[in-house]
Amino acid sequence: MDETKVFGMPAEKGRWLFVPLGIIVLLCLGTVYSWSIFRKPLEKLLDISATESLLPFTILLVVYAVLMPIAGFFIDRYGSSTVTAVGGIVTGIGYILSAFAPNITVLAITYGVIAGAGVGIAYGVPLAVAAKWFPDKKGLAVGLTVIGFGLSPLITAPIAKYLIDTYQLRQTFLTLGIAFTVIVLAISATLKRPPAGWTPAGFTVYQTTTTVGSDRAQMVKSPTFYALWVCYTIGTFVGLGAIGISSPVAQEIVKLDARTAAATVSLFAIFNGLGRPIFGWITDRFKPKYAAIANYILILIASIMMTQAGAGQVATYLIAFCLFWLSLGGWLAIAPTATLTLFDPADYAKNYGIVFTAYGVGAFFGTIVAEKIRDTFGSYTNAFYVTAILAIFGIIVAAFALKKTVVIAAEADVPS
Repeated sequence: MDETKVFGMPAEKGRWLFVPLGIIVLLCLGTVYSWSIFRKPLEKLLDISATESLLPFTILLVVYAVLMPIAGFFIDRYGSSTVTAVGGIVTGIGYILSAFAPNITVLAITYGVIAGAGVGIAYGVPLAVAAKWFPDKKGLAVGLTVIGFGLSPLITAPIAKYLIDTYQLRQTFLTLGIAFTVIVLAISATLKRPPAGWTPAGFTVYQTTTTVGSDRAQMVKSPTFYALWVCYTIGTFVGLGAIGISSPVAQEIVKLDARTAAATVSLFAIFNGLGRPIFGWITDRFKPKYAAIANYILILIASIMMTQAGAGQVATYLIAFCLFWLSLGGWLAIAPTATLTLFDPADYAKNYGIVFTAYGVGAFFGTIVAEKIRDTFGSYTNAFYVTAILAIFGIIVAAFALKKTVVIAAEADVPS
């Protein structure tokens, strides 16, 4: 009889508490998605251009994506609690030091490099914990947990705006840094993975025939890995590019005032958050390739809508960007769930770290290309032709290459 206890409860009930705890950690880390709230005050404070104010955000996304794979290798060695605590402390230090940054170069280091490193270290731990405790509902559990990162702007954007309006930008960085450190440190002490061999009742793991070895070197040689990597890159390229230009597009193309444009970020955050459990469920219920194709169809629809958008077309803008943010949220569930499904779940943390490098590539080019198109053509409209083409390419890759050619281990429900 299973006597494993979690938070003083039978494991099958107690394990659900890891989901809200993970959500809270990711709410803190996901404040990076509220960067658009910081940009205008930052431009005024440091007397910099709009392109320069995007630099710390771009660097953070890249550093975050680079550190995520590395951190995955340390979870087994040092434990979930320690890795989360280190990530929380580094993130807090990055925000605190940003309060004293005298120019954009220093801010790119304190916020982009240091805070980005902290986010990269801690981000994957709540997902790895959820994946281990929910082998029977991995897509749903991972999707629900990662919703915190997507919903963060809904909560942190208004808080950041209030702090900036009340206490100015530097005090805001300082306050957030201290708060994040305390919150993440407190929760880190509770995060743990299940005992070796634990499974929920009515569920078992069985081995299947493999087409390649379970070694990660073999994984990265498989066509499936590259298909997933390319698909993830496209999804993050489009999604993070949209996040970076949401407010400017509202003001320049649709002609919304700055306050209203900023307010739309909270609405989009809801859809970004919803994308995670929705596409986590779809990936669980159907094959990863169908979830990817559905996601790209939404991107294609949104892109076509924005190529036709103009002044006063608020509904078009809102619907299109809700779809962009929903799609990005979806990829933050599709990619980890597909990694669990297509490759060895026992090495999930390390495997997803490697897959997650696609996020860094998509983040870097997605945040830069849209601004370059704006500078070259004088409008963001042409950027949406690029996202439409990428969506079509993604559909083709997913349909023909995102399939289970690598089957390391499979999991199945067994009637009790």
